[in-house]
Amino acid sequence: MAVAESLMQGSARSEGLRDTLARRAEAVVIPALALLAGLVVFGLFLLTQGKSPFSFLYYVWQGAYGSAFSWQNTLSRAAPLLMAALCVALPARLGLVVIGGEGAIVLGGVAAGALAGPLAGVTPVIALPLLALAAMIVGGAWIGASGALRFYRGVNETIASLLLSYIAIALMNHLVEGPLRDPASLNKPSTAPLVEGLRVGNLPGMEVHWGLLFGIIGCVVSWVLIERTSWGFGARIAGANVKAAQVQGLPVGRLVIGFTALGGAFAGLAGFFEVTAIHGTANASLAAGYGYTGILIAFLARHNPLAILPVALLLAGFDASSGLVQRRMDLPDAAVVVLQGFVFMAILISETLYGRFDIFHPERRAR
Repeated sequence: MAVAESLMQGSARSEGLRDTLARRAEAVVIPALALLAGLVVFGLFLLTQGKSPFSFLYYVWQGAYGSAFSWQNTLSRAAPLLMAALCVALPARLGLVVIGGEGAIVLGGVAAGALAGPLAGVTPVIALPLLALAAMIVGGAWIGASGALRFYRGVNETIASLLLSYIAIALMNHLVEGPLRDPASLNKPSTAPLVEGLRVGNLPGMEVHWGLLFGIIGCVVSWVLIERTSWGFGARIAGANVKAAQVQGLPVGRLVIGFTALGGAFAGLAGFFEVTAIHGTANASLAAGYGYTGILIAFLARHNPLAILPVALLLAGFDASSGLVQRRMDLPDAAVVVLQGFVFMAILISETLYGRFDIFHPERRAR
């Protein structure tokens, strides 16, 4: 009798595990198919241009992952993408669609570049954290403003964050071409170059700056926040039903502003690393499109911070290989942007497929 009960319990546990895996597979299979669909459509586009899709994939592989140099180039580009994707993924857990991360990156970089001058004589152990903090505060305030507008005034956060992004870029241009401009920057207006002590170096044994490690840590910490804390639980409840969350006494306003501000802080941190590790100064190169690519990464990852890691690596590889593709296939550098557009359209269309397939919902098969 005891053996029979043990077997029944084991069978129930096994069935429960299969059901759990089936439900979770939906969040993996559908985005993967959407990515594949985007690649197929882009392949057809290449054929209309007289180019081989297989050659494109080969050069992407070579340019992104085919050598140690390629890997390091890809990882360097993945660093800001990780933080830009978190700017989208964190508010999304509350049902918010924030797409203004580019503005937070730009202003975070400007804040770091502007404060670097007064802190030039301060020891880097103190100065660098202050620069990072300034960038995160500015980025958090900028994106947090869209959350505040949403909660207090009912302004759509998607439109608000996008418009704020354009304002941020215009503000950056004004500052680096006006009050913060270094007189020595003739051809490309910039802030004064950072002193050597305020430049962020590379990870030991790699030609990849420390932003990659901070991006990975940010993804892990964000996952813990969402999945293992009461704040994350409250955010998920508010994202599913705001009125129910308010009835339960959850601080919805603080959650909305807090999660949008935290996402903006990560984007601002990306701007800090762009200035201190890449450019050495704040200039128009900060508006490199990382914030917009981060939108695609977050949607592909279904706003799961841990899933952002491999997706960012994939999209960074596309970006890193664009130069090689341009040279070898005589394609414009914007070809990768076209690919991203096709993939993003496929992702949006795939949203209609969730919940439609019984294979991912065992409870339906039971009925």
